[in-house]
Amino acid sequence: MASRYGQKVKILHIIDILRKYSDEQNPINAQDICRELEKRGVTAERKAIYDDIAELCDYGYDIIKTATPKKGYFLASREFEIPEIYLLSDAVRTAKFISAKKSRELISKLDEVLSINQVKQREKGIFFETDSKCANEEIYYNIDGISSAIEQKKKITFDYCTRSLSENRELKTNVKQMKLSPYALTWQGDYYYVIGNYEKYDNLLHLRLDRIKNVEISEEPYRHFSEVSEYKESFDIADYTKKLFGMYSGKLEEIELKCNKKIIEQVIDRFSDKIFIKKVTEDTFSFSVEAAISEALVTWIMNYGDDIYVTSPAHLRERILNRAQEIIKQYK
Repeated sequence: MASRYGQKVKILHIIDILRKYSDEQNPINAQDICRELEKRGVTAERKAIYDDIAELCDYGYDIIKTATPKKGYFLASREFEIPEIYLLSDAVRTAKFISAKKSRELISKLDEVLSINQVKQREKGIFFETDSKCANEEIYYNIDGISSAIEQKKKITFDYCTRSLSENRELKTNVKQMKLSPYALTWQGDYYYVIGNYEKYDNLLHLRLDRIKNVEISEEPYRHFSEVSEYKESFDIADYTKKLFGMYSGKLEEIELKCNKKIIEQVIDRFSDKIFIKKVTEDTFSFSVEAAISEALVTWIMNYGDDIYVTSPAHLRERILNRAQEIIKQYK
């Protein structure tokens, strides 16, 4: 029975061996494949391997026969190319909302697409700054639960955790029970957020998933986003988030900025190359854009000092002036 079973799954073992042990720099020959099959309890003759590889090629696998650097075969095309795996691995490694433990697990799964030699090559550059990683291991269950609630158009209940400093200078965790109508999940900056409506107010709220625990889907239908936003048929997450600064909500208004030409790249990075430039002089340009008026916007503008001037609205200019005066007081 073992022999018959082994023969039935032999071709599956062969493609697995090619995926795991072969690449362009490390081809594997028929004899090596037979040895690996034997380790798995599958007997095979070298000549039969050639027929099996031909069948795999007929099925669509990109298996190349080569003579350099040695004679053998290698799997040329994979589900992901090496640069794509490196890109995804780096995204997982640097994402603060993914814990160090889960980051290693996810990267290990990505490694399964590579050969063992390609993994060794990539591992030389892997480094985890664990102190900056999220410690909330519930985040993946939260994503699943919140996604299900959005699909079912249901409210969710959860505990939202924030930290504060006590009188004796110790950090303490504050837990607030909340009920939310969720509309979208988005990864912005270093964090993952759920965007929704907190039932006590008539606006949108953004909450970090790494601070959320004990998510449960309520039987209560969610409040439709058309009641608390400009969107009627569908919640346009791309349109909504591009108007925000640092995921800080605020009243949407048209603002006009006059900027030094030397920061045009930074302006385009933030607002895209679709901005309508109204006026250009020898050293400056001005443009209008709709944005949420928030403390994050004030901070972003002030980061560029005298390279940005707020033409309108006047109340935004006043907020920046007040912030600047407060900073000056600190240094007097």
